[in-house]
Amino acid sequence: MKNNDVRWWVLIGALLGGCPVPVLAQNSGPKESVKPALSVVTVTPQMSNLVQKISANGNLAAWQEAIIGAEANGLKIMEVRVNVGERVQRGDVLAVLQADTLRAELAQAEAALAEATANAQEAKVQSDRARSLQQQGFFSNAQLSQTLAADASAQARVQSARAMVQLQTVRLSQTQVRAPDAGVISSRQATVGSVVGAGTELFRLIRQGRIEWRAEVTAAEMGRVQVGAPVTIKAASGQLLKGKVRMLAPSVDAQTRNALVYVDLPLQTGSARAGMYAQGEIELGQSQALTVPQTAVVVRDGFSYIYTVGADQKVSQLKVQIGRQSGDRVEVTRGLKADARVVASGGAFLNHGDTVRGVDAPTAQAAPAAAPVPATQ
Repeated sequence: MKNNDVRWWVLIGALLGGCPVPVLAQNSGPKESVKPALSVVTVTPQMSNLVQKISANGNLAAWQEAIIGAEANGLKIMEVRVNVGERVQRGDVLAVLQADTLRAELAQAEAALAEATANAQEAKVQSDRARSLQQQGFFSNAQLSQTLAADASAQARVQSARAMVQLQTVRLSQTQVRAPDAGVISSRQATVGSVVGAGTELFRLIRQGRIEWRAEVTAAEMGRVQVGAPVTIKAASGQLLKGKVRMLAPSVDAQTRNALVYVDLPLQTGSARAGMYAQGEIELGQSQALTVPQTAVVVRDGFSYIYTVGADQKVSQLKVQIGRQSGDRVEVTRGLKADARVVASGGAFLNHGDTVRGVDAPTAQAAPAAAPVPATQ
């Protein structure tokens, strides 16, 4: 008998006999399990060697700046041959001073030398004749001594006149202001027609065109910096520079409690210039760190989160603390266990407690995982 016939007979009997209508239980069958809504790729955190760095700020400055001044006194500038920004070589003439007076003084000194030389030659002849006559008995010892003294005096006057010629030659050479070293002219005060005194500053020269970065670090950080450590610098102009630590300051500033780290930069610095503000990172070495792919980190409300998949295929949202970055890996310093199954990417599509289908990545270095997609029904 079919189920429908049974139901009808039971209903008729209940109406005739006044019995309550029995409720037949229906066969609902086995209860269906909840199916996962998304399929995600999971990875395991890795221990990686990451570079330790400290960030610092500072100014770009000339490695060494030479001040070029006038050595001659009271001379007028006749010509200026360089301007700010020009590169010069050692010995190049930067400016020319008036030299007429010094040339005349040099000629006078040369004439005095010629006269002293002639007198010395005559005195030499007289001393030689006096020696000969003294040996023959015609000259007394007193006369010979007097002649020899005159000869020595004449030779001394020659040396004095020669020194005066050298002095005037040096003074004449000082009318040409020359570069003491190769480099770049950073400042110019020389003006044609002005009369300068000895020691007046005319130019400033960045020696060899080299600039350096003077980074300010705290006293605690200074103890971790080593000479020769690589440095990456970004100048205010946007230029990226690579350098090395040349020297650490021997003292700490008593006001700021900061110390200077001197970093040598390459000769070709592009748009970076002395006096610019720059930021940089000083490498301190490498250390082990627990890392995950950067795509696994989700930032919400200023905090970093990572989603993990448990044994029951449920998603858990973990608040973590992020540290250093290297390539496509990021360090997790707090909040994550080393054996967790981390959702490689697409965490922004997940919520805490979601059921997912976790698929382990083939290797930790596999290509970046795709975003979560609906699971196949």
